[in-house]
Amino acid sequence: MALDQTNSADEVLIALAPGPGALRHRLERAILEGIASGRLTPGTALPPSRALADTLGISRWVVTETYGHLVSKGVLDARTGSATRVAPPLADGGMAGPGPGPRPGGPVDAARPADATRPAGGAPEHAPRRATHDLAPGVPDLRHVPREAWLRAARDALAAATNDDLGGQPAAGHPAAREAVATHLRRARMTSGPDRAVVLSRGASDGMSRIAAALAAAGHTHLLVEDPSWAPLRDVAAAAGLVPVPVPVDHDGIATDRLRSQADRTGARAVLLTPAHQFPLGAALSEARRAAVLDWSREADGLVIEDDYDAEFRYDRRPVPALQGLDPDRVLLLGATSKTLAPAFGIGWMVVPERWRAAVLEVSMGRGPTPGPATLDQLTLARFVADGAFARHLRAARGRYARRRAALLAALDSELPGARVGGIAAGMHVTVDLAGLDLPGLDLPGVGTTRLDAAAVVREGAARDVALVDLRRYQVAPSAGSTVLVVGYGNLADARLAEAVGSLRAAVEAAAG
Repeated sequence: MALDQTNSADEVLIALAPGPGALRHRLERAILEGIASGRLTPGTALPPSRALADTLGISRWVVTETYGHLVSKGVLDARTGSATRVAPPLADGGMAGPGPGPRPGGPVDAARPADATRPAGGAPEHAPRRATHDLAPGVPDLRHVPREAWLRAARDALAAATNDDLGGQPAAGHPAAREAVATHLRRARMTSGPDRAVVLSRGASDGMSRIAAALAAAGHTHLLVEDPSWAPLRDVAAAAGLVPVPVPVDHDGIATDRLRSQADRTGARAVLLTPAHQFPLGAALSEARRAAVLDWSREADGLVIEDDYDAEFRYDRRPVPALQGLDPDRVLLLGATSKTLAPAFGIGWMVVPERWRAAVLEVSMGRGPTPGPATLDQLTLARFVADGAFARHLRAARGRYARRRAALLAALDSELPGARVGGIAAGMHVTVDLAGLDLPGLDLPGVGTTRLDAAAVVREGAARDVALVDLRRYQVAPSAGSTVLVVGYGNLADARLAEAVGSLRAAVEAAAG
């Protein structure tokens, strides 16, 4: 089933090209590189000048001058009442438009839902009830799942499906769905590589289990992981026979010097990272450390697994492109719809380096005739993305989360003065360190000295139907004590936000007493 790949300008990610030079020249170079690499294809709508200026933190004049210059060269096409778009190529390889400029040459040198309660048999018997005040991280806004848009896409996909489409599915997934995912990731996350690099899965954990199995089959015995990090993916790797090796993180992301020393000690040649928004502490991997991780992977002949779990949601910082786009031969990107839509959709993807594709597909084929999500779900996703519904949903969700985050920060400042809040620039959760808490007129024995224990706050919160998570839940080797909570706001009802933070304060007071 062939689909027209339209796009919303809001899903196109453009970052300033690195290096010296005027901002206008760096922006122009970034656009030209995107066109040359094939990420920005003819007809792709670029973001409005005001929106792109706000995203990059630069003057709108820089954007309008850049767009105008590229229009004059025939690289871009601007028409009254329409978005600025990438101009189509001419038959001789040039660009259509008023200018004679040639087409640029070749290229210039991604926490999931909170754990379900499980019976002794392992799998949950039913979906867990969400707390009235859901402050657990990793769950999107379940009140705003795009049900109608998904149903329209499902009806259209089923109507257009061929008999062959309904007869089964390739191990890597349906070509239309892989094409839609690849196009979206190139535009929104600046990934690189052909459509065939995409392999569809039933979610991030399923994808990780296939990667881990392929690594184990290739002789890998250890996997470097961030500490703290999302525990279920570490557990999946361990189940495949890989020993998780913790590497500490700080405000710049994973500590690359410790990464090297742990790799030397254990012989590990693969690492699992969250470079766009470290889970759960919230840092973006710095430019220097991004380069250091890639240098290490080349020297070690290794693999970087990029968990791109919530990079679609960014607020007051410049966008962080996927690490995969910098070295598609060494970085495998892992993503899913669990954060952008809902966990129940059960669709994930991997962008797999060519050298690992056969091994991952071999693992996939060993899991039965339908290793990925149902074919009809894949076709629905393809239609949902191609028609622009996915981009519209993400745009609305970003605005909703940004407003909710601002309200949450104000409420935390009022109810928990002195608490240090971190990881606020992106995602759907923040960290709240209670160590410096100062509640005037209230006797809180032990605060600031023997330290208030976050685990006690979690227990008191549960008694008040408030879902909270202690940072220790994500540590490889939990520390003896913690004052840090990981507070999610994705599934927090706006009308109950003040009440939820008030209940959090009550839980803190009870734990301190």
